[in-house]
Amino acid sequence: MVKRNKRRPGVRVTGGGTGVVNHAGTRLLCEMADAVGLSDGLSAAMAPSKQRRRGHDRGEVLVDLAVMVADGGETISDLAVLRDQPELFGEVASTPTAWRTLEAVDSAALERIAVARAEARARAWASGADPGFYVIDIDATLIGSHSEKEGAAPTYKRGFGFHPLLAFLDATGEALAGLLRPGNAGSGTASDHVVVLDDALAQLPVDPHETEVIARTDSAGMSHGFLDGCRERQVRYVIGHRLTIDIAQVLAARGRRHWQPAVTSDGSEERGFGEVTEITHLVDLSGWPAGTRMIARREQPHPGAQLTFTDVDGHRFQVFVTDLADSDICYLEALYRGRGRAERRICDAKDTGLANLPSASFAINQAWLTTSLIAADLLAWSTVLLLDDDLASAEPKKLRYRLFHTAGQIVTTGRRRWLRLAGTWPWADQLVTAFERLHTIPLRA
Repeated sequence: MVKRNKRRPGVRVTGGGTGVVNHAGTRLLCEMADAVGLSDGLSAAMAPSKQRRRGHDRGEVLVDLAVMVADGGETISDLAVLRDQPELFGEVASTPTAWRTLEAVDSAALERIAVARAEARARAWASGADPGFYVIDIDATLIGSHSEKEGAAPTYKRGFGFHPLLAFLDATGEALAGLLRPGNAGSGTASDHVVVLDDALAQLPVDPHETEVIARTDSAGMSHGFLDGCRERQVRYVIGHRLTIDIAQVLAARGRRHWQPAVTSDGSEERGFGEVTEITHLVDLSGWPAGTRMIARREQPHPGAQLTFTDVDGHRFQVFVTDLADSDICYLEALYRGRGRAERRICDAKDTGLANLPSASFAINQAWLTTSLIAADLLAWSTVLLLDDDLASAEPKKLRYRLFHTAGQIVTTGRRRWLRLAGTWPWADQLVTAFERLHTIPLRA
């Protein structure tokens, strides 16, 4: 028998450490909320919901909840991670106080919160977060739940829970709007799409009458009500279309010379993989808004894929409509294909509080959804304005693992308080740089 050498140094574990704090990087999100004026805005928004001045400011409680959710918290009781470290996060509300704050978020408060979020977004964009290209992705997702929760209902996937409709800004990942709906809400309900579009537009510091704004959805958004709503608001659209038998026949009859190589996200051709064609003149689009075009893509299914009756000659087809006038149909197809990033945004949202609605009350769960949207905004602004390289595009889980859950030491010298990060932590320099950038960017200008 060969004796195995231990690869870990031996340690004895005791309590009683002083000045040590955990989740030190999460303080960055707190300061981001303060810097863009979100904390002040939410305080003003929630002020009418409280009669007495004593106690916790409900706007600050919402900020703490959003920071906790962005940090990976899944339930309201996870606020204890912040509350038990007052030397880093200050006085944080108790769990019952946090519940009462969410309970106070009624429809009027939601409108005021939306205004505060829009004002904070304008400050962040003025300081460098403006992407300059505005594509709003609208998509729905399913959240499993139990029957005792108000509004929970059977879903089209034979589950049970809720079916919220969400809107994200593609370029930055900001969560613009979210509408909580029962599980049996329709995927293609035009009125819900219009409501979410209006809420998303209200968040943008740009006017679609002056700047091109594009709404992008899957085929669930393909309705007269939604497309007409986009046209009324001067919003362009790129919408998935169901592949019908008639359209499949049109595509199957298109000769090879009518197909162009698709392009990748960096503009290079996808020769031998995907091809694009326009069939506007071959289908009847007279019932849709003037200028509506139909563009299709065909590709070879990946190995092992199960073919369907519409996969003619071994090709798989996808179809979408748009009212963008660009003559480069390959660019337009790549623009539509970018809709896949919305799925990633939804996954991130579910990793940032949305996977678990905490209450039996529908109103409180809508408030929790709004808190999740705020958390997504704080993450987006932090990555765009403060981080570089792979961290600038990192998912929330990676940001937590590398930055937010960093340990540190609180040291007070000369009436100043310092947060010292471990010098051997691989991402300590990036975190220090992020704090320095936040303190020098004129976010309040």
